[in-house]
Amino acid sequence: MQNQDNLHKIRHSLAHIMASAIQKLRPEASFGVGPAIESGFYYDVLVDHNFTEEDLSSIEASMREIIASKLPFEHQTWPIDKAIEYFESKNQQFKVELLKDLKAKGSTAVSDAGDADLVDGTSEGLHEVSIYKTGEFVDLCRGPHILNTSEISPDSFKLNKLSGVYWRGKETNPQMQRLYGLAFESAKELGQHLYMIQEAEARDHRKLGAELDLFVFSDLVGSGLPLFTPRGTILRDLLNDFSQSLRLKAGFEKVWVPHIAKTDLYKSSGHWDKFGDELFLVKSQESSDEFALKPMNCPHHAQIFASKPRSYRDLPVKYLETTTVYRDEKKGELQGLSRVRSVTQDDSHVFCTPQQVEEVLGMLVDITKEFYRSFDMDFTARLSLRDDSDTYLGDKDLWKDAEMILRNVSSNHGLEYYEEAGEAAFYGPKIDFMAKDSIGRTHQVATAQLDFVQPERFGLSYTDNDGTDKVPMMVHFASLGSIERFLSVYIEHTAGAFPLWLAPEQVRVIPISEKFEQYGQTVLDSLLSSGIRASIDNASDSLGKRIHNADKLKLPYVLIVGQSEQESNQVAVRKYALGDQGSSSLEELTSMLLGAISNRTNS
Repeated sequence: MQNQDNLHKIRHSLAHIMASAIQKLRPEASFGVGPAIESGFYYDVLVDHNFTEEDLSSIEASMREIIASKLPFEHQTWPIDKAIEYFESKNQQFKVELLKDLKAKGSTAVSDAGDADLVDGTSEGLHEVSIYKTGEFVDLCRGPHILNTSEISPDSFKLNKLSGVYWRGKETNPQMQRLYGLAFESAKELGQHLYMIQEAEARDHRKLGAELDLFVFSDLVGSGLPLFTPRGTILRDLLNDFSQSLRLKAGFEKVWVPHIAKTDLYKSSGHWDKFGDELFLVKSQESSDEFALKPMNCPHHAQIFASKPRSYRDLPVKYLETTTVYRDEKKGELQGLSRVRSVTQDDSHVFCTPQQVEEVLGMLVDITKEFYRSFDMDFTARLSLRDDSDTYLGDKDLWKDAEMILRNVSSNHGLEYYEEAGEAAFYGPKIDFMAKDSIGRTHQVATAQLDFVQPERFGLSYTDNDGTDKVPMMVHFASLGSIERFLSVYIEHTAGAFPLWLAPEQVRVIPISEKFEQYGQTVLDSLLSSGIRASIDNASDSLGKRIHNADKLKLPYVLIVGQSEQESNQVAVRKYALGDQGSSSLEELTSMLLGAISNRTNS
């Protein structure tokens, strides 16, 4: 934790050093905000000049000169009027705007700015603000920072990216340039991270999705609305079938709900107030009812539970449904399958008594463990808890009890876990399963969420053993999270080389010439009749090119058939990335393949 705190200080300090370097090169620049972020830092700048890659190199060189100057980071507290007067004199319009908002509204004025901070005052207005000075550069900033620029290794950072942003994220505001940098405590760590970026680019699921013929996008369909090809649809179906099989085995029952609902449903659940701007609205031509494309399934499933009287003897009630929900994500935030507008969830909801919650969560942890064993991905658990803000619904004592339940379940089921305040859903805390991919990145995948808000808002009840009506607990669960986002993670984790059981095409048969096509077809027919996904390549291309084509698709197995194979009733086996594996009888090979598929391994 101490190392992370120090790294945060380094990154935040580098943001100021970069701004100082920009100010030297472009004295007319106006500065927005410049926080530390994961892996580095950025600063938003308004200047009458389009920065280029060459500019980044010049700014980097200037930053190293500043670091070599061994300048202290001086912290001061200024009266807010003095700060306004100072930044007005420097033509820093964005700092002045923040300060005037702080003076009028206090800390609530900077919730969307991210870098200003109060020192003395209330939400009704500030009297003093925090200022940091580094050489000639003066900034409105909450800190913390390192003590001196000399604490930064000059080879431990790199400016790596430029983008356009609107001031405070509003399209009506001026457009600024955002300069990003990477930063670590040593040159070695930076080098490792740069290698990971290079590897990530090679594994980009958007590139592999096209190369492996898995999914496409169409301007006529719309941004963020992926279309899955036959190969991609096989992946989707296999993932869903596996997820559903584990939950059905645990006593879940399938339900189905429509893709639209009256907006009243989401107003009752609390989602309208929280996510109303993300809803796709639908107008009826037959009535005055207002509808929305469903952004989530839980309110619908709650209505199924509410459709008839329930006894404590009926609980837990377990529903599952794989279905697509819709969110009106901002166009600029859409990214391949990782951020889409149509989200297919392997969704589950359990309605249970408070006494059953730990048992239910334990069952979901066990399902998650079994599920992810088949994907060669290690995971930890993040206990996503509430913070001290007022953005959450429900009694705080219930929250404390629920958070303790998550800790107990995680400990009792041997989960490696950590806690993070502010990551809870608005209706309850959750266990988010964080998987590490093959190049070291962490992704949130499965989730199990407690909810004591929606059951009460919908008036859900069951009759307890003492004859009184009680409000059930609701537990949300998804093994994949969403199929689209999981695929974005898993395609990059495997670099598109899927395990045998999941590969859209498991085996390709290649006759070495037209003379052996009939035998090749016999091999293919045998594989298909055994349930193996296979094809044959009878193209007139050379044998080498046909093998190369199969390797480009990263097919697990290629079977070569020619004179000797036909005479011995065998096949020559090639395995992706490993090459020739010798010859095998078709019967033995089929048995081995079916065993690996059944066990979800890649022999």
